[in-house]
Amino acid sequence: MATILITGANRGIGLSMARLAAQRGDTVIATARVPQQAQALAELAEDTGRVIIRALDVTDEASVAAFAEATTEAVDLLVLNAGVLNAYGGLDDPAHTAEAWREVLMTNVAGPFLVARAMLPHVDRSKGKKIAIVSSVMGSSERAPGNAYPYRTSKAAAVNLARNLAAELEPRGIAVGAYHPGWVRTDMGGGGADIAPEESAGGLLGRFDALSMATTGVFEDYRGQEIPF
Repeated sequence: MATILITGANRGIGLSMARLAAQRGDTVIATARVPQQAQALAELAEDTGRVIIRALDVTDEASVAAFAEATTEAVDLLVLNAGVLNAYGGLDDPAHTAEAWREVLMTNVAGPFLVARAMLPHVDRSKGKKIAIVSSVMGSSERAPGNAYPYRTSKAAAVNLARNLAAELEPRGIAVGAYHPGWVRTDMGGGGADIAPEESAGGLLGRFDALSMATTGVFEDYRGQEIPF
């Protein structure tokens, strides 16, 4: 059994990961920007008794600092899952505004960095010593089709972040990986996506379990297939 912290656990893949981790006996610290609105997460906490819900806005440095200071648990696995996608179009998509770019980059790139930095002492004193960043195959430069610019750019940066963290934290025995969850039937992925959240979440947890110092810096999907970067 481990203590797992999952950001953005109020819905989608994050909620499914929290559910499966709790069901297998892990203690889950599940974060949401507004816990009062996370009804499904509240029900999961009540049903399992293994989920602790806490407020966290990954884009707000003060929120991150307060969260880290209030955390007393050693965190075996830090899952940086919170993310946003706000436009799919190409270069001429009017939705690619400066504010849209700020929202995506702050949530998908700066957010994981800020949380990883603030929570590092809690990961460092754990037995697990793992950090997992939920990125996407859409961050692969080798598979760039020319759309969804803010999201694709942010997910490429998330992989770069994971690999830099892996290099810096290797001497401390902390393993770091970046992961593609698959095309998942969530609010972000849409109803026509390939797989259910539970399948993605189960695969991801299996990959996090397999993460070690021998594989630190990995970029792979929820089935363990390596993704070209």
